Amino acid sequence: MATRLYALLIALCRILTGVAFGLLFATVLLQVFARSFLPESPVWTEEFTRQCLLYMAAFGVGLSYRNGELVNVELVTDILPAPIQKTLLFASAVLTTLFAGLLVMPAWQFVAIGKWQTSPALGVRMDFVHASVFVLLILLSLFALLRVVRMIAGVSNGKPEGQSGELP
Repeated sequence: MATRLYALLIALCRILTGVAFGLLFATVLLQVFARSFLPESPVWTEEFTRQCLLYMAAFGVGLSYRNGELVNVELVTDILPAPIQKTLLFASAVLTTLFAGLLVMPAWQFVAIGKWQTSPALGVRMDFVHASVFVLLILLSLFALLRVVRMIAGVSNGKPEGQSGELP
């Protein structure tokens, strides 16, 4: 059951990251087309592109953490013995979970502030835009927590799943 939920979370994040990227791509193409072939380009495209980029980062951060594609300094840990590596990776996952978790409430306050503001070109309530930061922190803390749980359960040795460090 837990494995299915984990796979579902990964699939959902992949789909939503892809949707955000697709919308970003289409909007940029529209912007380029309009600037090249139309007398005026729509003013909302730049704003919408930034919003898509925010959500693409929000939905993709957990996947990047899971695969080891976030900024990571492995130069030191790779030369250490395996038990020390595992301890440091565990501590890193715990600290990432705690740090992202600590920022969730301030991010929610940031979202709440946005309900009184609207974006200039689209007129979108800014709480929908600010929610990307909240989503990013929730997903980062969730994926880091899942790494901690998987390490405790012995399913993972703490290395990112995209690398050859996972246990069978």
